[in-house]
Amino acid sequence: MSAQQLARIAIDSIAIKAFQVSAKLGNVQILHGISLVLPRARWTSIVGPNGAGKSTLLKVLAGLLAHGGEVALLGQPMAGMRGRDRARQLAWLGQNESSADDLTAYDVAMLGRMPHQAWLAPPSAADHAAVERALQATQAWDWRDRPLGQLSGGERQRVLLARALAVEAEVLLMDEPLANLDPPHQTDWLLMVRQLVASGKTVVSVLHEISFALQADELVVMDQGCVMHQGACNSVATHRALEDVFDHRIAIHPLAGQWVALPKI
Repeated sequence: MSAQQLARIAIDSIAIKAFQVSAKLGNVQILHGISLVLPRARWTSIVGPNGAGKSTLLKVLAGLLAHGGEVALLGQPMAGMRGRDRARQLAWLGQNESSADDLTAYDVAMLGRMPHQAWLAPPSAADHAAVERALQATQAWDWRDRPLGQLSGGERQRVLLARALAVEAEVLLMDEPLANLDPPHQTDWLLMVRQLVASGKTVVSVLHEISFALQADELVVMDQGCVMHQGACNSVATHRALEDVFDHRIAIHPLAGQWVALPKI
């Protein structure tokens, strides 16, 4: 996407804009001049084969990784934003996130409220209300008093998701949020994302589960550190791009009113 194309898109319709973004891990170049626009109040999924650079791109967009090029969040250059301001507007859930095992599920979720709290100030009534909403949304409220170390992998993941939701940010970035979740709770996550988007929030996810990713509004298809395609999930061009980056080992088919990815044997 060129600078002229980026400039023509209305600022108020953009959640995140990246222009000529590059990034290294150690001495290895991972991202190669990526430019894209992620629309506001939409769900965009980033997909691609292993090693495509999906998680690296998400970390750059979250402001967690040094990079070349430019990234803007809700119309503001991210490089010039204060950390607290960015943390109020953008929530992050990474892969293999951890927290102290002796903290209760409630306390872990309360960590999401830190950007809203003054230094050393106790949680406010608004903080407690936000944490309860988040734990209820992830069906983790019933074990709010249990230490994180006593929870299963799927239960921990739901608590960490609650921490991200408790921020009540305009933009949520989630890297492999379905990890450790069983199928019913994966479905709950999908419904929750749709509710967030319906309320005006923006969700950007990296997913390995292609059939789940196809439930998003838009897909960003990556390979070898580049964006190969960005488009609507129901677009034939998007389906072809998906099949291409997976070397035609999958095929996209309609099933019960949805699009699913099936292996080609």
